[in-house]
Amino acid sequence: MVIVIGATGFIGMYTVEALLNGGKKVLATGRNDVLGRRLQEMGAEFVNLDITKPEDFEKLPKSGVEGVILLAGLLPANAKADLQENENAADYFEVNVIGAIHVLEYCRKNHINKVIGSCSYSDVSGAWGKGYPITEEEPRDFKFTGDHAVYVISKNACNDVMEYYNQQHGMSCAWFRFPPVYGVGPHGTIYVNGKAYKSGIATFIDNAMQGRDIELWGDPHIKRDIIYVKDVARAYAMALNSDKTYGLYNMTSGTQLDLEEQAKAVIEVFGPKAGSRIIYKPEKANNTPSFWYSMEKAERDFGFVPQYTNYVDMMKDYKQEMESGRWDDLVGSRRK
Repeated sequence: MVIVIGATGFIGMYTVEALLNGGKKVLATGRNDVLGRRLQEMGAEFVNLDITKPEDFEKLPKSGVEGVILLAGLLPANAKADLQENENAADYFEVNVIGAIHVLEYCRKNHINKVIGSCSYSDVSGAWGKGYPITEEEPRDFKFTGDHAVYVISKNACNDVMEYYNQQHGMSCAWFRFPPVYGVGPHGTIYVNGKAYKSGIATFIDNAMQGRDIELWGDPHIKRDIIYVKDVARAYAMALNSDKTYGLYNMTSGTQLDLEEQAKAVIEVFGPKAGSRIIYKPEKANNTPSFWYSMEKAERDFGFVPQYTNYVDMMKDYKQEMESGRWDDLVGSRRK
């Protein structure tokens, strides 16, 4: 059995599906009972669990577990706190660090050696835009200001604690560093400094479907590395099956997506007859960073090679998933 903690999140739902399709028995946990029922319909067991409550782990099995995938966490995109009015640093540590320790203690006590989690790709933001693929050996270098700062600090602490359990208790913990993950989910609206905004990809798709023009601000050829959710889910399944999986892994497409190419692909897939045009606005500021990550370690250790590296193909699958209606509960989960 594999336990997926935080399975009612965007990546969690797809990861459970990938594990089930691979023949695994899955126990999924989360705090959204609507999505919990959806997971049960998919073939998983479901337990409502809050990782900040150690007593909740008594609901989980004490034997027969081959590994745990830890996806539960507090992210800036889901945090409604306005840092000018309400500092939420403690919330990040309660969930992302103390909660993670509860998971690790459950695993240690029950002889579950493999735990695979995640980290922030902003932990090396100082290396962004320097023109080389960032490896796992890149030193941490990040900003101590903004709504992502404490999130990054908390995830760094979480990953350091995971490494402590590796060395102190002989476990095989690993964590994925992924950039923006694209796919059908509840992230059409994200929070920035506590304020809700429509995400860039959701804006592009909506405009293309409605025949509205798509504006590109600043440099239209800003390049960055992204990944599709199905690749992330497949990577978790592959990493779980490898004895070499250990420590930090970049988890991206390993290629750079040009902003103009992204807009063209969205128009081609979502609005080929709607008449959308690309409007260039170089005078408007675009704070999108440029970054690129190496994928050599994941390929070496567990054979992972991203399948969705062509953005048109990615958007075609995105559109197919969206029109299938099977993720409607997931898309609407933020309202529940």
